[in-house]
Amino acid sequence: MDDCVFCKIIKGEIPSFKVYEDNSFFGFLDIKPLNPGNALLVPKTHYRWVTDIPNFGDCWEKAKLIALASQKVVKSDYTTFVTFGTDVPHAHIRIVPRFYTDHHHEGINARDTLSLPPQGMARIASEMLSLTK
Repeated sequence: MDDCVFCKIIKGEIPSFKVYEDNSFFGFLDIKPLNPGNALLVPKTHYRWVTDIPNFGDCWEKAKLIALASQKVVKSDYTTFVTFGTDVPHAHIRIVPRFYTDHHHEGINARDTLSLPPQGMARIASEMLSLTK
């Protein structure tokens, strides 16, 4: 889809902090993270909803791989997976590292984002990518 921001990221038309890539999926850090290490996993083929992805189970296995890499890099306590799907009309799984002391006490607040410096994002992405290869 020509105007889809995630399709543009996959094609390299918009820069991203890549954490995972294979023939079917692309993972990158969220530029408006809910916590450090917050990543998005998207299918390379444009699908509107996560349930439209033909290899649905494979998608979740890749999300788990990214979650475990993120937990190791940012030393989070656990991970939350979110599939709202209404913010960008391209199927995606939001992989959110969680800390018992984070600012999401009552559950995930998608508007409560952090601003992280690009060099910090690059370091996290590089370390996560090395663990997901």
